[in-house]
Amino acid sequence: MLAHFDLLHGVAGLLVGFLVGLTGVGGGSLMTPILVLLFGVNPGTAVGTDLLFASVTKIAGSAVHGTRQTVDWHIMRRLAAGSVPAAVITLVLISDFGKMSKGSSHVILLSLGVMLSVTSVATLFQKQLAVLAKQRERLDDRQARIPTVLLGALLGVAVSISSVGAGAIGVTALLMLYPALRVAKIVGTDIAHAVPLTMVAGFGHWIIGDVDFGLLASLLVGSLPGAVVGSMLSTRSPDHVLRPALAAVLMVSGIRLLSQ
Repeated sequence: MLAHFDLLHGVAGLLVGFLVGLTGVGGGSLMTPILVLLFGVNPGTAVGTDLLFASVTKIAGSAVHGTRQTVDWHIMRRLAAGSVPAAVITLVLISDFGKMSKGSSHVILLSLGVMLSVTSVATLFQKQLAVLAKQRERLDDRQARIPTVLLGALLGVAVSISSVGAGAIGVTALLMLYPALRVAKIVGTDIAHAVPLTMVAGFGHWIIGDVDFGLLASLLVGSLPGAVVGSMLSTRSPDHVLRPALAAVLMVSGIRLLSQ
């Protein structure tokens, strides 16, 4: 891995890993726009590489949550039942569209810009939305089944196209669907669900030819220690400052991508 190490990409991985550990916001929301806007990486390659990057980093996170029993495997299976088939179908369509037209990069940029803007709003108002969810009438487990599968399908499409959505948007939607569940269990379930989703989507992009393994290696060298340090400092972080700042960065990145 070190033979392919690039210092600037490693620093980007370190920064994103640190912020993910500190704030819990998904790496796709941060890494893909950095690769596209700062490093000029092709949008398809940025998405594909970031998906495999996310699957590797989130395996460790889901293992920790699993040992702490902060994963609701019942909900996770419902999400995967929608997201994995949707991801496969979306990747087939991306592959066919890419062969027919060079406009696929524009579609990816447009989707990425929209998803970053939505993620920005979800990040900024996540706590307020959770409070509203607790005040309304709750769905029972049977009633929540179909909306959860549909949520998974939407995330499968969004993540396969843009690599964004499985983090802040997924957590926010789950808080609305399952307001009685502890936040730690919502986060753990979302991270566990992101592993099969990003792995399937990442391997799909690999088959299409949208993964740069040298870039992936450099990002992982930086991100893994960054995530550890960020997680250690997360309890001391000023959430009222970090969350609006992060939301602003995501919104600016989304607007920049939409104007490309």
